[in-house]
Amino acid sequence: MNRIAVLSAVAAFTLSIATAFAADKAPSVAHGRALFMNSGCKNCHGTQGQGSGSAPKLAPNPMPAESIAQFIRGTKGRMPPYSAKVLSDGDVADIAAYLASFPPAKSPDAIPALKDLKP
Repeated sequence: MNRIAVLSAVAAFTLSIATAFAADKAPSVAHGRALFMNSGCKNCHGTQGQGSGSAPKLAPNPMPAESIAQFIRGTKGRMPPYSAKVLSDGDVADIAAYLASFPPAKSPDAIPALKDLKP
């Protein structure tokens, strides 16, 4: 009986350490890119989240990962829903990191060829 209590305590401690480690894990841009490319996101949103005629622009300033997760899990529009079994919260955080990795577009004034077009 005592042995079972010790094993249960060790298991609970190990689980708490693993949970804390997972919560502290920084989102992975590389993993997010792989998910974005392989989960169907790129087919409508473009390879860099630039949007298309059938789907909105997602990058370079994506919604927070929590908002993305809430939307993709409850969408009722043309986009299919993605449950947590398909894309976990960690996966969504990685996708958000990938979308946030793109720099914002340059100002037209910063592009010499466009500067010359001003009246």
